[in-house]
Amino acid sequence: MIATLALVAALAASPKPVLSDFIGLNVHTVLFKPDLYKPVARLLRNYHPASWDLGDNPRNPTPFPKAQNGVDWKDLYGSWIQAGYEVDATVMFEELAPDKWKDPERDAYAYGFSLARWFGPSSPFPYLSSVEIGNEPGLFDDALYARIFRAMAQGIRKADPSLKIATCAATAGASHRYAKTLRIFEDSKDLVDVVTVHTYPMLEEYPTWRRSHPEDERLRYLKDVHSAIEWRDRHLPDRPLWVTEFGYDASTAQPKPDGDFAKWVDVSDEEQARFIVRSFLLFASMDVQRAYLYWFNDEDLPELHGSSGLTRKYSPKPAFHAVAHLMATLGEFRFARKVAERREDLFVFEFENAKDPGRMAWVAWCPTGSGKTSRSKLPTPPGRVESVQTMPLGPGASPASPRMPDRVGEDPVYILWRKP
Repeated sequence: MIATLALVAALAASPKPVLSDFIGLNVHTVLFKPDLYKPVARLLRNYHPASWDLGDNPRNPTPFPKAQNGVDWKDLYGSWIQAGYEVDATVMFEELAPDKWKDPERDAYAYGFSLARWFGPSSPFPYLSSVEIGNEPGLFDDALYARIFRAMAQGIRKADPSLKIATCAATAGASHRYAKTLRIFEDSKDLVDVVTVHTYPMLEEYPTWRRSHPEDERLRYLKDVHSAIEWRDRHLPDRPLWVTEFGYDASTAQPKPDGDFAKWVDVSDEEQARFIVRSFLLFASMDVQRAYLYWFNDEDLPELHGSSGLTRKYSPKPAFHAVAHLMATLGEFRFARKVAERREDLFVFEFENAKDPGRMAWVAWCPTGSGKTSRSKLPTPPGRVESVQTMPLGPGASPASPRMPDRVGEDPVYILWRKP
């Protein structure tokens, strides 16, 4: 017990990641354009379809470095690494129906071993730094998922112990369609390097799927992450936790008057931008090591998850510019403390520069979803203010001013200052 408490204390005292090692983006194989998204993220989470590698049968041998459908993972992942990205592969084995897994121990082990042997950090093509075993395998019962997870993880460990193994989307509660209970992993602690969770700010489910601002206390959005952190602290205290999906839909189109999405509700482009940035800031203030945004590009579809992209038909949305500004401004900074956290009024978070400890940043905003301005005046940083910038919604540098504003609105304001 003493050793465990000491480990927890040491982890709590360890520095948080800088934002360039925290902000991630969900992408999908050949559809991703690596040069376009360099300003917004260095970390990629790729949906890697196991059916591309195995065809329609888990027993099929893998033809790595190519997939059975002809995609050359060596070239694809290699181009991303060359462009400066780090890649987490989410192995979507659940595309192969449960009844196809006749011998899950044999077949999952073989697939995990082959994937790690070809693409792990110690392999001929060291393009993957981590692998998630499943995305949202809710159609697999817990017992079958546990067998596949353990066998695939054992294959990965055997082939390349340096390749990190992550859970599928997990929850501290009971398993459901989109997540597996974390209790499944209690018997496989030696095979879990990372705990992952998905969370979405849903105020309502079907038929509207209405989302709300990230600080809305009516949501499970942040609470579910806190619950997963608490479970991790009790059962896997030395493992990092990643938020591997979150996001907001914003479309310019109207849903069809009939069908499943007739009453679907999105947010505006401007709301998407501010809510995404504020979500990244909130996750950074928690015991979360990475947060991957869903999604990189959309086709402007007015339906659930159909317009979550940072780009629309590969043209940057306001959210793209807002996240790019966050990366450019605070990429070398890590979260330090909460200066103010007044619900429905004012949040002020402090970040410190990892390379220059004298450089600090405050990010301030009014944490509502209704266009309000903070009632409280901003506190004054205990140092020399260098610049004040408001989150941009378009291309180009954000206008900077040396003057502190009295109050802030919903778009985050960045106050860069230096200690005396």
